[in-house]
Amino acid sequence: MTGTSHKHPPDAAASSAHRIRSVLAIRPFRRLWAVTAMCAVGDWLSLLALSALATQLTSGYQAQSFALGGVVATKLLPAMLFGPLGGALADKLDRRHVMVTCDVLRAGLFLSIPILGSLWWLFLATFLIEVCSLFWIPAKDASIPNLLRRPDQVETANQLALVMTYGVAVVAAAGLFSVLSKVDQVLGATFRVDAVSTAHVALTINGVAYLACAVVVGTRIPEISGRPDQQAHRQRQRGLLGMLKDGFTFVGRTPLVRGLVIGIIGAFAAGGAVISCAKLYATSLGGGDGAYGMLFVSIFVGLGLGMAVAPQLARRMPHNRLFGAAIVAAGLTMFPVALAVHLFVAMAAVGLVGAMAGVAFLTGLTIIGSQVEDAVRGRTVAFVQSIVRVDLLASMALVPVVVGVVRPRSVHLFGEVFSVDGTRTVLLGAGAVAAAVGVLAYRQMDDRRSESILADLRAALGRRRRGAGGLLIAVEGSSRSDTAVQAGELAEWLRRSGRDVLLAGPSAADELRMRQVIDGVGLTGPRAHALVAAAVRADLVEREVRPALAGGTVVVMARYVDSPLADLGAQAGVSSGELEGLASWATGRLRPDITVLLDRDPAGLGGGTAPHGLSELDHHWKAHKILTEMAAANPDRYIVVDADGTREEVATRVRTAIAALLPATRPARHAQLVAAGTGPPEPPAEPTPPANAEDR
Repeated sequence: MTGTSHKHPPDAAASSAHRIRSVLAIRPFRRLWAVTAMCAVGDWLSLLALSALATQLTSGYQAQSFALGGVVATKLLPAMLFGPLGGALADKLDRRHVMVTCDVLRAGLFLSIPILGSLWWLFLATFLIEVCSLFWIPAKDASIPNLLRRPDQVETANQLALVMTYGVAVVAAAGLFSVLSKVDQVLGATFRVDAVSTAHVALTINGVAYLACAVVVGTRIPEISGRPDQQAHRQRQRGLLGMLKDGFTFVGRTPLVRGLVIGIIGAFAAGGAVISCAKLYATSLGGGDGAYGMLFVSIFVGLGLGMAVAPQLARRMPHNRLFGAAIVAAGLTMFPVALAVHLFVAMAAVGLVGAMAGVAFLTGLTIIGSQVEDAVRGRTVAFVQSIVRVDLLASMALVPVVVGVVRPRSVHLFGEVFSVDGTRTVLLGAGAVAAAVGVLAYRQMDDRRSESILADLRAALGRRRRGAGGLLIAVEGSSRSDTAVQAGELAEWLRRSGRDVLLAGPSAADELRMRQVIDGVGLTGPRAHALVAAAVRADLVEREVRPALAGGTVVVMARYVDSPLADLGAQAGVSSGELEGLASWATGRLRPDITVLLDRDPAGLGGGTAPHGLSELDHHWKAHKILTEMAAANPDRYIVVDADGTREEVATRVRTAIAALLPATRPARHAQLVAAGTGPPEPPAEPTPPANAEDR
C-alpha cells in the first residue's frame, strides 16, 4: 500500500472466487445447486413452451391473448391458495421426501401435456405444477443453510442460486428453445412434422429433467433430511393448522421478518407496475419491440450487477439495514425512469432500478437463511414467496386499468414534442410507493435507530472513511495460539508500513488478577466468570486502548472481546445476544473498526478435555458457532479469513483482506520514520494475494 493513494487490492475477484469455491466445495450443497440449476432451466423452458403451445392450440388474436393470460394466471394463482401450506409441510415433514415427491409429480404432469394435447389440461397441469413448486421451493430454500459450514456462507450460496436462476438459466432455456425450434423447422420442411412438436419436445425434456432431479435428491443428498432430532420430533407432533398459525404469528411479531415482508410488498408492487407497462413505456419513448427488448435486457443486467455487488455493500452496513436502504434507492431511481425522454437514458435508469432490486432480493434471502431459525424457515420462505406472487398478480391486474384511465398528453420540451401517457404516472407512483415502503421496512428492521437512512446510503454507496483518530483492529478466533500469532504478524506488518502500532492485550498480571478474584471469592458459575473477564477487559480498554486511539495509534488486539465471551458462551450456553450486551458494557461500546475472524476447522484444534467438562473439540465447535453467528449478523464489522494453512499463508490472507479498509499511511509520519532509520525507504506495495485469499 502506498503512502499517497488508496486503491482496492487486485485480489477482489480472487477473493470472491475463493468464497464461491469454498461453498461449492461442500458436496451436498454442490449437488443441490446442480439440481436447482436443472430445475431453473426447466422452469424457464416450460414458460416458453407452454406459452407457445397455448397460442398454437387456439386461433384468433383474442383467443390467443386469453390463452397467454391464462398461462400466466395459472402460474401465479396457486400462491394465493397453497403458499403457506407448502411452508408448513417443509417445516413438518422430511424436506428431502417433499422435494422428491414434488419432482416426480412435476415430471408426470409435464409428460402428460403432450400426450393429452388439450388446452383445458394445459391450464390444469400448469396449475398443479405450480402447486408442486410451491411445496418444493420452501423445502429447498430452508435446507440450504443446514448444508453449509458457516452462517456467513448463506449469502454466497444465495448469490450462486440467483445468478443461475435469473441469469444462466434464462439464457440456457432461451437458447435450448431456439435450437429446438430450428430443428423443428428443418424436420418440418424435410419430413413434414407437425410444428407443435417443438413445444412437445421441450415439455418432454422437462419431464425427464425433473425425474433426474428426483433421483439425485433422493439418492445423493441425504443431508437435506438432517435436522435436530428434538426439533423434528416437536414439528411432527404439531398439526398443520397449528403450524400455519405459529408461522403467521412469527411473521407478525418479529420486527426483522415483518419489515422484510413490508419491504417485499412495496418492492414487488413497483416491480409489477414496471412489468405491466413496459411495452407501452417503450412505445412512449418512440421505440417498438426493439426498444422493449433493450429495456428488458437492461433490467436483467442491472439485477445481475446488483446481486454481484451486494456482498461488498453488506461489508459496509448490516443486511437488516441494507435491505430497506436498497428498496428506497430502487424507488428513487424510478423517478428518472418516469421522466426519461430518450431510450438510452431510460435504459441506464432501468438498469439502476434492477441493480437496487438485485441487492434487495439477495439481501432478503440472506436474512431468511442466516437469521431465521430452521424451525420456522420453511414457513417464512413460503410466506415471502406467496406475497411476491400475489403482489405481482395484483399489480399486473390493476396497472393496465390505471394506465388506460390516464389520458395521453403531448409536451413541448426543447423544441421537441414528447408523449406523456399513463405509464409515466404509474412509474412515478410506483417509485414513491417503493421509497416510502422501503423507509418503513428500514425502520422496522433497524437495530441502530440513531443512524439515519441517508447516512447508511452514503456509507453503502461511498468509500469507507475513517476519522483522523486511531484504528482498533481485533483478531478473533476459537484458538488462542492462532489469534496471538496473527495479531503479532499483523502488528509487525503495519509497523513496517509506517504506522504507530500498539499490540495490546491482557498481561500475565491481568490474568493472575482475574484468577485471584475467581479463586478468592469462590466463583464457580460460568456467568460469574464472564463478568470477571468482562471487568478485566473494561480495565484494559480504559487503561491502554482508549488513550492509544486518542493519540492516533493503530491498536491491534488478539481476542479483544468476542473470543473470550464465545468461550464462556460455549461453556455456559449463553446466547450470542447476551454476549453482545456484555461486550458493549465491558468496552463502553467501543467496538473495533475491523474485526478479523480466523475461521479454522475446529476438528484440528485438539481432543483433550476443557476445564468445564466438555471435550476440547466440542468446546471449540460451540465457540466457533457463536463467533460465526456474530460475524453473519454484523457483516459490516467482520472480515472472515480462512485460517487453515501455514502461519505465513494465513498472515498473507489477513493482510490482503484488510488492505482495502485501511487509510493511507500519513506521509509526515512516514518521513519521520525514514529519517530516524526505523522505517522502510518507501511504504511496501499492497501484497499480491494468494489464489485462495478470502476477504469475508
